Amino acid sequence: MKLIEERRSHGGSQRVYSHWSEACQCTMTFAIFLPPQAAEGPCPTLTYLSGLTCSHANVMEKGEYRAAAARHGLIVICPDTSPRGDDVANEEVYYFGQGAGFYLNATQPPYATHFNMERYITAELPHLISQNFSVSDSRDSIFGHSMGGHGALTLALKHSGLYRSVSAFAPIANPATSAWGKYALPRYLGDDDTAWRSADAVALIEDGHQVDDILVDQGLADEFLQDNLKPDALEAACRSAGIALTLRRHEGYDHSYYFISSFMADHIAWHAERLVE
Repeated sequence: MKLIEERRSHGGSQRVYSHWSEACQCTMTFAIFLPPQAAEGPCPTLTYLSGLTCSHANVMEKGEYRAAAARHGLIVICPDTSPRGDDVANEEVYYFGQGAGFYLNATQPPYATHFNMERYITAELPHLISQNFSVSDSRDSIFGHSMGGHGALTLALKHSGLYRSVSAFAPIANPATSAWGKYALPRYLGDDDTAWRSADAVALIEDGHQVDDILVDQGLADEFLQDNLKPDALEAACRSAGIALTLRRHEGYDHSYYFISSFMADHIAWHAERLVE
């Protein structure tokens, strides 16, 4: 790993690293916040997945998670949203390609070579973190925003043994029926829409995947609410499956980091209750 940046914050250390990724076949970048407790011994980890067009930097600079993470003694890991580079396939739309990896393993050329974000997030990056930082033996937890909320939900549902808890801000909950998902999923996974179910939280729940409980915050002034986010479908699926969903709807809040930062401390505390023994 190569250290790119390090800054003192809330008694801990906010860092940015780059490294070669075998999963994505390119250099990847991630941010990591080490709370002050990390200087004394192992700490639990919480992974945050960002949304469309974002990198590790958006939540690092605007998410306001460090005070709460320091209070609860959580290491917060913020990976990039996709592979990047001149050799990485891309399209000139903000909701696909570089900056929009959808946290899945692509099966279709030319994307299958690099777009293996599911493998990167669930296997390669956790191994790298465990080899280089003092992390506790308790499982990771995961959360995210928009496309990252989709990623957090789908990865937690598919890899339930990896995560103690999952939450999301304004997730793309049912991408197979959303404008963004209808564009991205066939290009990554092929035209057979049955393959899309593995990258759709609502479909995964319908197909029997389970987690204990989920926290979701959704702004009602979110410009993407109707066409892309589908929280009502998630609510219905969780009700049918017996999953305890706390879906909090907030008047006046949009899709931005003003919304995310308003409820970030609540999500950190939610995960801390499930991670800190």
